[in-house]
Amino acid sequence: MNIIICGAGRVGFTIAKLLSEQNHSITVIDQSSEDIQKIKDSLDVNAIVGKATYPSILEKAKAVDADMIIAVTRNDEINMLICQIAYTAFNIPKKIARIRSQNYLDPKFKKLYNKDNLPIDVIISPELEIAKSLQRKLEAPGALDNIPFADNKIRLLEILINKDCPIKNIKLNELTKKFPELEANILGVIRKDKFILLKKNDIIEENDKAYVVINSSQMQLTLAAFGHNEKISSKILIIGGGNIGFNLAKNIEESFESARIKIIEKDKKRAEFIANELNNTIIINGNGLDEDVLSEANLEEIETVLALTNDDEDNLMLSVLVEKFSKEKRTMALINKSNYSLLQSSLKIDDLIDPRMSTVSSILKHVHKGTIETAYSILNGEYEVIEAEIIETSELINKELKNANLPDEIRIGAILRGKDIIIPRSNFVFQKDDKVVFLAKSDQIKIVENMFRISAI
Repeated sequence: MNIIICGAGRVGFTIAKLLSEQNHSITVIDQSSEDIQKIKDSLDVNAIVGKATYPSILEKAKAVDADMIIAVTRNDEINMLICQIAYTAFNIPKKIARIRSQNYLDPKFKKLYNKDNLPIDVIISPELEIAKSLQRKLEAPGALDNIPFADNKIRLLEILINKDCPIKNIKLNELTKKFPELEANILGVIRKDKFILLKKNDIIEENDKAYVVINSSQMQLTLAAFGHNEKISSKILIIGGGNIGFNLAKNIEESFESARIKIIEKDKKRAEFIANELNNTIIINGNGLDEDVLSEANLEEIETVLALTNDDEDNLMLSVLVEKFSKEKRTMALINKSNYSLLQSSLKIDDLIDPRMSTVSSILKHVHKGTIETAYSILNGEYEVIEAEIIETSELINKELKNANLPDEIRIGAILRGKDIIIPRSNFVFQKDDKVVFLAKSDQIKIVENMFRISAI
């Protein structure tokens, strides 16, 4: 596909990198000559300095031949205008815009986004995506991440293997005998910053991050098998009442009635606003770095603390401060600068949240051709876990898994067939309408698209 990416920041750069590695033809546009030079030095893509709202710049980017435009500049209005010009002047088929402002995202204004008004096909809201992601993490204590697939019937869990994990140093083929009732499939692990596809005689080691596809109904059973018996937190403290903290509290209020939520927000007007918008959440106006404010929030009774301010350093310091009060609390911190991830273990923070990869995963699932519904990126997009449907023209229909000629870098995790979850063995036979959840290396995506065989954008 010919794809134009407008915005060469962290998200734009990452998307350009991943899509160019999948052999798409990519052009990146940005006003910053410094950011464009970085793209030119690092990636095999076309890069243009200029305003993407100028039709002449889009023309220079060969917009007339583009299949898709992705607008991820730092400005909502510019992203909207880019999509309008892309449609009106060049009739680009698919237009994706990153939009942050909650005013634009209010459901009552959804009629704005159509061909007659603002022709945006897909709106990506990083703050809403991160709030949903954090809620899923809270629902699976003991897991680093928890991603739904196949109408929420199948989940992908990312689980850290600690020193007390009962299944470490056991061969994979022995795990099936040990847990015969468990409908789970270990796709692979991150070990020493590399992703490793595990085979039957391989073992899981301490400090591995394991990626496990499971039947959603067996989440607690699976976590217990990995040595995690933590309870779901009902007493939650959110520090930072911005869009992420506000939407997270709102989601929890709607889905978890017994939860007791507190938010510390230092801006008085913002604190008053979210107090009026939320029903059962206690709002404290103050600085989360102030120990007196933390005491006012009764930190000692809190089970999980989420540091979600707009300042990376504050979020790290808040997590350290919480650790000082009590070592038993789960801590999560929002971090925009990727190099801070190196501090996670030394600062004893349970989870660092990178908003960039949430946005990238959201965008990627709309880029893939075919019946691909969901995509989740692993290791900065080197691998993806994907959900796709078997349709009539798929070459996989009626083939046994062992005869499907799948590349080594593709692993089938689980299948939803009707209401049944299937963890496939080598004699498993694919059928029409199967929803398949699988792992693929990013450079194998073209093969995946061909196998599920439909080419609509």
